[in-house]
Amino acid sequence: MNDITKLLRKNVQKLVPYQSARRIGGHGDVWLNANESPLSTIFETEKKMFNRYPECQPKNLIKSYARYVNLSPDQILSTRGADEGIELLIKAFCEPGIDKIIYCPPTYDMYQINAKIAGVKIEEIPTIKNTWKIDVSSIKLKLNQVKLIYICNPNNPTGNIISQDTLINLLKITSGKCLVVIDEAYIEFSPNNSMINFLKEYSNLVILRTLSKAFALAGIRCGFTLSTKEVINALHKVISPYPIPSPVSDIAAQALTVDSIKLMKNRVSILNLNRFWLVKKLKNMPCVKKVFNSHANYVLVQFFMFDKIFKTLWNNGIILRNQNHKINLRECLRISIGSRQECMRVIEELKKFV
Repeated sequence: MNDITKLLRKNVQKLVPYQSARRIGGHGDVWLNANESPLSTIFETEKKMFNRYPECQPKNLIKSYARYVNLSPDQILSTRGADEGIELLIKAFCEPGIDKIIYCPPTYDMYQINAKIAGVKIEEIPTIKNTWKIDVSSIKLKLNQVKLIYICNPNNPTGNIISQDTLINLLKITSGKCLVVIDEAYIEFSPNNSMINFLKEYSNLVILRTLSKAFALAGIRCGFTLSTKEVINALHKVISPYPIPSPVSDIAAQALTVDSIKLMKNRVSILNLNRFWLVKKLKNMPCVKKVFNSHANYVLVQFFMFDKIFKTLWNNGIILRNQNHKINLRECLRISIGSRQECMRVIEELKKFV
């Protein structure tokens, strides 16, 4: 067959894939486009032989994470990053062509991309411009056939926090109707805003977590889905047989020891200080139109001459993330928080734009 694409499902033929930082590419020595940690910890896998399949849900890993979040092990599913949790929820709860998800852009695109791949309908309800608050009133009016509502908190790429009062209100409105999925990929940078303590109170609450950000383990792709035992049991039905490779579970469990968690919290403190420093400097830059408040390891910035700034920094080896194409993010770039030296490089380059 000359045109193999004709064999693709119709929805996949039309699909625009997620443009990850590595797909977009770039060349340089200051990578501030993927919200990775610039500070790393060295681990060595204790496993030396890999001829046997791993456990589907490695007991040591699940127990370690349960201890970290103070939950029962049967409330936890380990996944390939938080991304797999997004996909599994759609697989388990949404009937293709019938059910819907709600997502609230500007936010993480993989919520709607996974829905499109699965043939699940999407109800797009944008957040309120500039405040980025969830439009609960509009959500309430559009719950028909909705099974999942995805909320990123802190939100990527805006960096804002959705208040616990707002999320509790949403959980009450949707009780018995659909699941509210709170993506807490960046919550270690603002831990007091976690919804984890509400899991025992709201059976429709699901929380996504990852070791990619604050734990500085983006390279091993390890995440977790937290919910009721019933939701976790449902996800067990659709997860692949051996999702967590042995080296991944080994390193992840090491990262969840008491000493490693202390190192993680110290790393978070350093990056939060770097964010405060960078934001202060950015607000005094003549090329900066607006700096949005952030509670994560990145900051959203609106620039004058944003396109020239993005391309110039890119060509000089400073790789940022262009957000101009997203709803209500015109002229915006997202800057991951790097080391202090990397943040200083950004400021030095921006000083050239007057």
